[in-house]
Amino acid sequence: MTERQPFAAESPAALKVCREVETLRQLLSGPRQTGRIALVPTMGNLHDGHLSLVREARRLADTVVVSLFVNPLQFAAGEDFESYPRTLESDAQALEKEGAQLLFAPTVEEMYPAGQSRTRIDVGDIGDMLCGAHRAGHFSGMATVVCMLFNQVRPHVAVFGEKDYQQLQVIRQMVLNLHIPVSVRGVPTVREADGLAMSSRNQYLTPKQRGVAPKLHECLVEAARRVRSGGENFGRIQSDMKTELKAAGFEPDYFELRAADLSRPHADTRQLVVLAAAHLGRARLIDNLQFDSKL
Repeated sequence: MTERQPFAAESPAALKVCREVETLRQLLSGPRQTGRIALVPTMGNLHDGHLSLVREARRLADTVVVSLFVNPLQFAAGEDFESYPRTLESDAQALEKEGAQLLFAPTVEEMYPAGQSRTRIDVGDIGDMLCGAHRAGHFSGMATVVCMLFNQVRPHVAVFGEKDYQQLQVIRQMVLNLHIPVSVRGVPTVREADGLAMSSRNQYLTPKQRGVAPKLHECLVEAARRVRSGGENFGRIQSDMKTELKAAGFEPDYFELRAADLSRPHADTRQLVVLAAAHLGRARLIDNLQFDSKL
C-alpha cells in the first residue's frame, strides 16, 4: 500500500457522496494516480456484515468506494424492490465512522438513462441453479450492474460477502471469463450471537419468527456434521434438513450440498459447501456453510 493516502487532508468523517457517474470518475481520477481503489457494492440498509466488507477494503486499498444501489434488474415481479429498506442518511453516517472515502449512490435514472438496460450479462448455468432456480433473471441482473460498477469505478479490488455465496461465485466467473482487471475478495459471513446470518431482510421478521430464524444455520451445521461422520447419502441429509425446516415453520426453496465451485460433489470431494434458502414469513433467508468433509 502506498504511504500517501488519498483524501488524507480531510477528516475521517469527510465522506464524499456522489450520485452521477461523471462526478464519480472525476473524484477518482486523483486517487487512481496515487494508490489502490477498492469497491464495496451494496444495496444499502447497512449492517455490521456490510461494514466488515468496508474494513477489509480499507485493509486492501488506499481509497474505499462503497456503492449503494437497489438494482431493479435483480428483482423479479412480486419481490421486494419497492419495499426494500432505503436508509441513505444512516448508511452515510456508518460509512463515515468506518473511514470510507466515497459513497456512490446513483438513482435508477442515472444508471439506466434509456430505461432498464437491454444489454444483460448471461452468466450461464451457474445462474440457473439454487437461488437462480427460484429467482428468474436475478443473477443476470446482478452481474450486469456489478459489471457496470466495475466499469464506472475501475477498482483494483472488489469486496463481497460470503453469505451470498452463489453471487460471489457468479462474480468470480464473470471476472475470469470477461478478463476484467479486478481482484475479487470474499469476506466471511457475520452472524448474530445466536448464529443467524446478518441480513437487511432480517428486519422483515416478527419477534416470534426472529426466535425461529437461527434454525436455518443450525441445519447447515447439522448437515456438515453428518457428512463428516460419513456413510450417509447426501440426498437423505438434504431431505431430512428440509423436513426439519418445514417443521420449524420455514418454506424451503432448497437445501443442497455442493462442491466449493457449486458443481455436484463426488464421493471424494473434500471442499464442500451446504447452501440453503427458505422463506420465513415475509423474509427470504439465505445462508451457507463451507467445510472440509474429512475434518
